[in-house]
Amino acid sequence: LLLALQVRLVMKAHSFIRENIPRVLSSVKDKSGTVHIPRISQYLYFLFAPTLIYRDNYPRNPMIRWGYVATKFAQVLGSLFYAYYIFVRLCIPQFRNSSQETFNLRGLVLCIFNSILPGVLILFLVFFAFLHCWLNAFAEMLRFADRMFYK
Repeated sequence: LLLALQVRLVMKAHSFIRENIPRVLSSVKDKSGTVHIPRISQYLYFLFAPTLIYRDNYPRNPMIRWGYVATKFAQVLGSLFYAYYIFVRLCIPQFRNSSQETFNLRGLVLCIFNSILPGVLILFLVFFAFLHCWLNAFAEMLRFADRMFYK
């Protein structure tokens, strides 16, 4: 989780620098008196907005739909409970007896093949919970109108 957060922050810092350095350099090169530097509020909004491309202004919704935000957070919570159920019912029983048995190739292959379906279900849950629910909830709270997360 920390590594994912660090990668996200590095990507956002790269985008911020890539978008602003050419503007600063062109104003210095033209020797114009005004250098357009983004405000701190623009940078903070960009840090929390669900996008990796920096712009000075983003399209904004006129109001926050709190019912929509609550629904998305409830879906994240439901995804966590469903992931817990998958682990308890499908993963833990599979590996509970493997520590008491002697190692053999047949047991390893059976454990791997029996873990494929729960692994794919968990992958879909992570995709749905984070990329769909979590990002849409934060986009709604920030009134971020450009909801093209999947592109």
